[in-house]
Amino acid sequence: MKNKTAIITGASTGIGKEIAKLFIEKGCNVVMNASTEENLQKAYKDLGSPVNAALLVGDISKQETSKQLVALALEKFNGLDVLINNAGIFAPKPFLEVEESDLELYWNVNLKGTYFASQAVIPSMVEQKNGAIINIGTVLVDHAIAGFPATAPLMSKGAIHALTRQLAAEFGNDNIKVNTIAPGIIRSPLQGKIGIEDADSLAGLHLLNRIGEVTDISEAAYYLAFSNFVTGETMNVAGGHTVGHAI
Repeated sequence: MKNKTAIITGASTGIGKEIAKLFIEKGCNVVMNASTEENLQKAYKDLGSPVNAALLVGDISKQETSKQLVALALEKFNGLDVLINNAGIFAPKPFLEVEESDLELYWNVNLKGTYFASQAVIPSMVEQKNGAIINIGTVLVDHAIAGFPATAPLMSKGAIHALTRQLAAEFGNDNIKVNTIAPGIIRSPLQGKIGIEDADSLAGLHLLNRIGEVTDISEAAYYLAFSNFVTGETMNVAGGHTVGHAI
């Protein structure tokens, strides 16, 4: 898929960084975004400072950041084919302890970031009658876990699942494919940030009796980015998490 251009938000660590790595290796042009310049520059260097990648530091919850991402993609690579809305935050917190500031944080970063970025890329995709948007949700939207209280982030992720279906409906005639990847437990820096010191201890939540790797998600993202007949779907990449558990 040489000369295809993808914007990837939250591209400095974990899943986003791995998606950027795969797309770059496949010959795609990639615009990498993250909110922290130091982390983004480190990721770029870790990937070998590829010539087919460009960086933009910015808060994805701000509408202007999404406009800048599109402008950079068009200016540097003269095209825009794929958006991967990966940037997001997620942490458990008991329902009765959630404050208004918690709701605003998840709403801004997870939902508004996804909404604004999609809004920014769609005009170019409509013009060329082709494009793909891939949102990152979670299997927990449809498969709650009693011992993992997370109403605040799950509310925003559930909205992303709904947004995916509606955008697929509104822009299907323009050949714009919109899908959600719903990961299970994935080995990434996020696990440590939310207090899970041993992610492998959660292997039993998946029928395959292992947790996922970031490559599992990047491969799914690459498939959806260039699939011609999949839209409006939620792809559970979760080792059977939504079907049952290994005990």
